[in-house]
Amino acid sequence: MSDRYYEDFKVGERFVSGGMTMTEAGIIDFARQWDPQPFHIDAEFSKKWIYEGLIASGLHTMSATLKLWLELGVFRACSLGSPGLGETQFPRPVRPGDTIRVVTDIVELRASASKPDRGIGRIRQVTINQRGEHVMEQETTVFLKRRPLSVASARS
Repeated sequence: MSDRYYEDFKVGERFVSGGMTMTEAGIIDFARQWDPQPFHIDAEFSKKWIYEGLIASGLHTMSATLKLWLELGVFRACSLGSPGLGETQFPRPVRPGDTIRVVTDIVELRASASKPDRGIGRIRQVTINQRGEHVMEQETTVFLKRRPLSVASARS
């Protein structure tokens, strides 16, 4: 994918990531380090709990979503980070063997009023499993670098 800057995006554009299969070992390893609740780290306990089986931590799902999104390379040249995540929901748990993908839509674009070198985008990301079921939904604001003058001049 060629380098893209703020000016290259359009509201309504959609990007779909590749897939990532979540393994039982990966779910347990992540949870042991970052979210050691029994339904994330103990397969036997989790069978008797309300989820009726091991589930990935929401933090793991968020991290996997970010990794899949970044692997697309869509914001590689222009990402200036994010001031924070919007509301995040987990409508269904992610289980061992699930393959997740991220569907990202550009919802809003506007030039920054205070910093002329950047624009502001709002993206909606839906992480889906192999059945197309939503396992995570969030909207995020991102800062996007505007095309440098030297690059813009070369394109003219």
